[in-house]
Amino acid sequence: MSTPRTDVEQVELANTAYYEAMERGDFEELSSLWLVPLDTSDDDFEGEGAVVSCVHPGWPVLNGRGEVLRSYALIMANTEYIQFFLTDVRVSVSGDTALVTCTENILSGGPAPDGGDELGPLVGQLVVATNVFRRTADGWKLWSHHASPVLAESGEEEDEDTAG
Repeated sequence: MSTPRTDVEQVELANTAYYEAMERGDFEELSSLWLVPLDTSDDDFEGEGAVVSCVHPGWPVLNGRGEVLRSYALIMANTEYIQFFLTDVRVSVSGDTALVTCTENILSGGPAPDGGDELGPLVGQLVVATNVFRRTADGWKLWSHHASPVLAESGEEEDEDTAG
């Protein structure tokens, strides 16, 4: 693989690393991808920008590195299998900040029913996400992740319109 030369390529790699860490359930790697405050005793730091934040689909806003990372630990502990198929990926870089928008086509499965060895039923979900990265001395780090479910059309309205 060639070395990424542009900021856009570097941000794309950081974004991909985030999703791959989630798929592997690699909490250490995932933690290393998030922005760290200069003073670890104070999450609201000067000079590096605002506190990290995260919104998982259906969750309230989580603020601060500790709260955000706890949420990922909880998700990883309760998800046996997850795979992301990213589509509509767009990257925009402005100075030391980068914005990535994408559609997460998610396939996930929970623990086996009744303590069996196999996965529970697989569930698909469509989510749109915005990931904000910040350039640091250690490369691009995730500053904010916001994901929202996409509501599927049920087709009921069309059925009602054609029935009348």
